Amino acid sequence: MSRKVWTFVVILTIPLMGVVLCNLAVKFGSTSRIFNSIEKLPDNKAGLVLGTSKYRMDGSENLFFKYRIQAAAQLYKAGKIEVIIVSGDNRVANYNEPREMRRELVKLGIPAHKIHLDYAGFRTLDSVVRCKEVFGQQKFTIISQQFHNERALFIAKRKDIDAVAFNAKDVNLQSGFKTKLREVFARVKVVIDLYVLKKQPKFLGEEIGI
Repeated sequence: MSRKVWTFVVILTIPLMGVVLCNLAVKFGSTSRIFNSIEKLPDNKAGLVLGTSKYRMDGSENLFFKYRIQAAAQLYKAGKIEVIIVSGDNRVANYNEPREMRRELVKLGIPAHKIHLDYAGFRTLDSVVRCKEVFGQQKFTIISQQFHNERALFIAKRKDIDAVAFNAKDVNLQSGFKTKLREVFARVKVVIDLYVLKKQPKFLGEEIGI
């Protein structure tokens, strides 16, 4: 094999190894704190629902959204959480993830005064850190799909936050392929954000008591 080919292989292999290592670090960093069973899940005062759009780009229903809302309602009704923090993006006037999440939770019978809106959950990092720093929760339950929970708990551990996570129902590969593919690179980004760039939430502000 020529020197040029070896050089190309090395150049290609190094970033691929980085992607694989970042994904493994996130996946296996907090496995003991992720739960599928409501019965085994520890009780916490607050449940943090990580935001996503209610609809897909083609206008169809986003099942990631639907299943997260259902999971949060299940935990509340089972007495595993007392209040729900819905954290998502609201950077433009006609796009409001927290408002949509609250609306759907109320439809499922959750009292509106038990739902708290975090309008500055622009990224998973923002949502997790703000739950502690803004909403004053030292311990809480993260609610999303497993792949997302793994990354959120990775962030929580790095930020010395005592969090657990409950897995909402996942979406089949056909419907969720693009999201799962993006997650591969989101895990690389979160490692860089936490360990290299030392990123913080875009906004914090005064504490909101709940």
